[in-house]
Amino acid sequence: MRYSLVGLDCPNCAAKLERELRKVNGLENITINFNTLSVELPEVLAEEARTIIKRVEPEVKLQIAEGSQSFSSAEEAEEHYSIWIIIGAGLLFAVGIIFNQSLHNTPFSWAEYAVLIPAYLLVGWPVILAAFRKVAGGELFDENFLMTIATGGAIAIHQLPEAVGVMLFYAVGEYLQDRAVNRSRRSISALLNIQPEYANLKENGGIRQVRPEEIEIGQIIIIKPGEKVPLDGEIIDGTSFVDTSVLTGESVPRKVEIGENILSGMINGQGLLTVMVSKPFKDSSVARILELVEKASERKAPTEQFITKFANLYTPIVVGAGVLIAVIPPLLVPGAEFSEWIYRALVLLVISCPCALMVSIPLGYFGGIGAASKNGILVKGASYIDALAELDTVVFDKTGTLTKGVFRVTQIVSKNHITPEEILSAAAGAEIYSNHPIAQSIFAAYKEKTGKEITDDQVKDFHEIAAYGISACVNGHRVLAGNDRLMHKENIAHEDCDVAGTIVYVAIDGVYAGYIVISDELKPDAKDAISRLKQLGIRKTVMLSGDDKTVTEKVSQEIGIDAYFAELLPEDKVEMVEELEKEIKHREKQKLVFVGDGINDAPVIARADIGVAMGGLGSDEVIEAADVVLMEDAPSKLAGAVVIARRTRRIVRQNIYMALTVKAFFILLGAIGLASIWEAVFADVGVTLLAVLNASRTLQRRKRSVPA
Repeated sequence: MRYSLVGLDCPNCAAKLERELRKVNGLENITINFNTLSVELPEVLAEEARTIIKRVEPEVKLQIAEGSQSFSSAEEAEEHYSIWIIIGAGLLFAVGIIFNQSLHNTPFSWAEYAVLIPAYLLVGWPVILAAFRKVAGGELFDENFLMTIATGGAIAIHQLPEAVGVMLFYAVGEYLQDRAVNRSRRSISALLNIQPEYANLKENGGIRQVRPEEIEIGQIIIIKPGEKVPLDGEIIDGTSFVDTSVLTGESVPRKVEIGENILSGMINGQGLLTVMVSKPFKDSSVARILELVEKASERKAPTEQFITKFANLYTPIVVGAGVLIAVIPPLLVPGAEFSEWIYRALVLLVISCPCALMVSIPLGYFGGIGAASKNGILVKGASYIDALAELDTVVFDKTGTLTKGVFRVTQIVSKNHITPEEILSAAAGAEIYSNHPIAQSIFAAYKEKTGKEITDDQVKDFHEIAAYGISACVNGHRVLAGNDRLMHKENIAHEDCDVAGTIVYVAIDGVYAGYIVISDELKPDAKDAISRLKQLGIRKTVMLSGDDKTVTEKVSQEIGIDAYFAELLPEDKVEMVEELEKEIKHREKQKLVFVGDGINDAPVIARADIGVAMGGLGSDEVIEAADVVLMEDAPSKLAGAVVIARRTRRIVRQNIYMALTVKAFFILLGAIGLASIWEAVFADVGVTLLAVLNASRTLQRRKRSVPA
């Protein structure tokens, strides 16, 4: 069950909670999603998790999540409260500065304390309280504790303006950081706010509005013009155009009519539609997309995993360095004072917090996943964002991926005095039990020419010969229908055909009867997809097909594929992908992606570094099998996924370099006494704010600049 974590606003706290919860038997692989403030927990362990959370982070509450994460008016009120606190403390600080300048060392110097101490407590009390809670819990490497010690020391040596100013600046930075993080979360929430709020249930001659979760399979719903489609189903009345942009990223309306499937998340146009529900809400397209995107950040990228481990080592090391700076120089350097070097150590400790990295990196990856989903590309985890950014080789299936997979009979060539009608009838009978698109095209051609359909009683002794074709007894005649290899296998003399299309050779009673030419059309953007990938620097494009070599060669030449392999079985495709992966192993951090159109390609999709499924609309199996799902049947979407992945990784790296460079610079200044706590707070909160704002750019990817 998914739970919300209310009151969790610190990435370090999230990481610590995750570590503590993983110590519980049954929660070893738990992941806290800081982007959506959620966690997946077995219901039986929820109470134990609450106990741990209360001990580690008392202000965080665990509650059952209801739908997508939302931002309440209470949170907005809290933001307003924070800004008024900052304004009040700021006014007192300004007055205190005046007193400090004009009344210092006079009988009225108490007025400075009377004004600045309340200002200090106004903005500093939450920090001080949090520090004591952390100390009570055994956490000393917390920035709240470090800020309390640093400012408390400043007060002790009568540096009140500096103590209040640091707390005030820190509060302003935290406020702006929280606003930036919440804005990014709101953007993500708005992006995922595609869940329909109600459904119009038709019953007892009337219509009533109910929650989509209440609708059962087989019930009838009405979708009025302009409404979101609440559940997947089949249209039983009405015709309309629907906006599928939420699912596919494409704004061109799609026409739907009686007998066609319609998916939740689409937006109805001007027509009135009556739909029979085919799936419960929890299994609907929109619910599955929401679940996949919200859970995507649980699969952390190598960069995220590294930063978490780095932070666990980095903070204690810097704290240790701070202790050495405070103690060693006063003991070894003549004239060095403890007060000066302790102050330098405190500056170093304030700088040491790794918040900039811990917040901005997961936020950046999640923003990239959100931007991809807005363009009809479902990426199942941050790790696949990194992998897409490192593509070297792209391998495509042919039929249904680069071609439409819609076959039609374009030519029947008869031999040995057998008529075209006899060939077509024999082939249709042999293919009667097949659901393959080629078989369907032969059935369609037979029905179109004769107005009849082949029936079961006309076909006996049916055998499928894997990778060759079909053997069956049709109307008392032994029929073989298949590829060139089948003819050779059965020692049937025939000619080799060099025509554009798939060839089905037919033999009747051991005599070569002729062949049927079946053509498949290229997808409109297939050639453009290959061109865009090459423009992005993809080294090699490959096409794998179980089809005839002649057909595969012509398709590859037409769209500009670098290499092709034909007449492959599913297991052959797996072996071929393994061979191609061996080629790129010597190239560091280079990945191979396989793009297929669904379940037939599941073994290869699972074997490749990244498995990409085409046309995931309505197909649960496709969504489950792949690492990336292109929701529209357009191979050029892969180029868009690569663009988004590279941009996301570039922004994440910018944040890493910026945070580490700025912190290293200020650590050096602090160690040699050229930086005060003011600069230290900027190095912590200021850099975090800049990193978060930079990370939020991943969500702002304009659709028109992403290849479609």
